[in-house]
Amino acid sequence: MRGQDSLRIVGGAVHDPANGVDGQVRDVCIEDGHIVEQLPQGVPTLDARGMVVMPGGVDIHSHFASSSCNHARRLIPDEHTSDPVPAPDLLDGEVPARSGTGGTVPSTFATGYRYAGLGYTTAFDAAVAPITARHSHAELDDTPCLDGGIFVLMGNDEYLLRQIEAGERDRARDYAAWLLQSTGGYAVKIVNPGGIEAWKAGQRNVTGLDDAIGGRKVTPRAILETLADAASALRLPHPVHIHANNLGVAGNASTTLASMEALAGRRAHFTHLQFHCYGGGQGKPWSSAASQVISYVNAHPEVSTDVGQVMFGPAMTITADAPVEYLLHKSSGRRWTNIDIELETGCGIVPLNYKDKAAVSALQWAIGLELFLLSQDPWRVVLSTDHPNGGSFLSYPALIQLLMDRSVRDDRLKAVNPKLLAGSALADGLAREYSLNEIAIVTRAGPARLLGLARKGHLGPGADADVTIYSRDADLAKMFATPRYVLKQGTLIVEEGQLRRAPRGRRLRVAPGYDQAVLPDLRRHFEAFSSVSFANYPVQDLPGDPVPIGSAR
Repeated sequence: MRGQDSLRIVGGAVHDPANGVDGQVRDVCIEDGHIVEQLPQGVPTLDARGMVVMPGGVDIHSHFASSSCNHARRLIPDEHTSDPVPAPDLLDGEVPARSGTGGTVPSTFATGYRYAGLGYTTAFDAAVAPITARHSHAELDDTPCLDGGIFVLMGNDEYLLRQIEAGERDRARDYAAWLLQSTGGYAVKIVNPGGIEAWKAGQRNVTGLDDAIGGRKVTPRAILETLADAASALRLPHPVHIHANNLGVAGNASTTLASMEALAGRRAHFTHLQFHCYGGGQGKPWSSAASQVISYVNAHPEVSTDVGQVMFGPAMTITADAPVEYLLHKSSGRRWTNIDIELETGCGIVPLNYKDKAAVSALQWAIGLELFLLSQDPWRVVLSTDHPNGGSFLSYPALIQLLMDRSVRDDRLKAVNPKLLAGSALADGLAREYSLNEIAIVTRAGPARLLGLARKGHLGPGADADVTIYSRDADLAKMFATPRYVLKQGTLIVEEGQLRRAPRGRRLRVAPGYDQAVLPDLRRHFEAFSSVSFANYPVQDLPGDPVPIGSAR
């Protein structure tokens, strides 16, 4: 079936939780790439009788369009040779298809093809160093089928730390706004606030929120408060996106809770929460602290999170949190890459394999599921594997099956190493099963709302006509892995499981206002310390118009 300017999807069971639609059979009307209330009789139709209709998927946190992904691909040449991606059979007259490579970190166009093949139409790369933003936009340009953007790393950059140390929080806010506008970014991302800068200066890490960083009068608490307040004052559509200190360290749940409490009353999104919910430490064995952390999230509506579920199998850890990557390298013996990125951040990359017979991997797997199953508000606890850190985005269908089918979950639990699962809520028998509507929330409506994307994640009038249609199947993993149809802005791009078109995606970015009085001081800083001139630093010719935001003042 070819694309149409107008199209009526008929007879499907629609799951559109943003508009209160929970499986009712109704038509979905599309005109000129958007959802409309109704259409005249006689327009082309797509028969979805007996099928499930949802908005296109929205991935709030992934790593697929950064320079670090290119380094990661170089570490796994064996995966690429074992998983070639043939050029898809696109319709005549379409943009020529390209072959590529798959694996844990697929090539750019293979990433777009495979996201579309799962019914995802929007995704964000969640950690881009400002100086590498130009590269990320080039990668996004090369990733078809997805609307997307980047979150810009802050919190370990020299200029920001100097402003915080000097008490210049207004200037820090203007600097954050300038960075977002100059890089074409969408949100402020903090990774291990202060910890990367401290590690680069020879300090092993910062463990507490009030630890001084590298001998200066700056603490993780001050960084969190400054950037959270900046995101709020700038009225960014998505709150500050936080990778907390002490990722992956036994006992780090106390740091996570302290970070949440430090920002009490402020909107804040804590990402890949699974990696920050470990009990134990100080000679005590690892354990799950998921129930304590999710209890706080449940009680505080200003807090949101994505889970960062670990899925058994190959993964690639890619993060600006270079200290934790050094630990992974030393403990696993795997090859690794470490990068010092100017005065802005760092990066570490280590291939990893999560094994169900490994006690720590089994605990991580269980903690992620505990967070999902103990969450009282799926709108604020949304789906991610921190691709490719906890597992590939291609494992989303298997994760959805674990959430929806307790019998599958229990069978899997019996096969994992039980050594560290004492006291785990999952081991105690969590009976909850997600409904189709809850899956639509955690994979579509919830991420779109948290990102402030008014035209994504729903099927109401005015929404982008991104639609995924699934054939019902008792095997839920198979059902969500092979949608029957996927439409991007009203154009059919996947049909009967085959990619038929690969349209270019749109860029999602913001351009907040700022006081230009910050610029002379910034220019002096660049002249003194940067290898890139101030004039050449901003990304030129960014595609698309910025997402509208409120005025900061």
